[in-house]
Amino acid sequence: QVRLVESGGGLVQAGESLRLSCAASGPTFATAAMGWFRQPPGKEREFVAVIGWTNSSANYADSVKGRFTISRDNPKNTVYLQMNSLKPEDTAGYYCNADVSLVRLRARGGDSWGQGTQVTVSS
Repeated sequence: QVRLVESGGGLVQAGESLRLSCAASGPTFATAAMGWFRQPPGKEREFVAVIGWTNSSANYADSVKGRFTISRDNPKNTVYLQMNSLKPEDTAGYYCNADVSLVRLRARGGDSWGQGTQVTVSS
């Protein structure tokens, strides 16, 4: 079992930045790939970013590319999402998940989701 706890969300103005954290507990192999997903109000959950074991493996949704950066600290078993130049359309609940495969994680997400952390961007 992998337990994931998201934190770092909040209320910010457009153009400001936030850094989300996702702390993982469980087998290391099960978190070889980690990623962020979001669900805007009234919308379906969507992919944001994924990363493999090394920071060079990051992959992003077009809507956030150039503004968001995903990274991980393996000794801390934690993945981060640095969000710059935030826009009102970034408003969503943000969730992290993990898998043994980066490709599968991006395509499928996870079978279960935690509480997430809310990001609200005002105009």
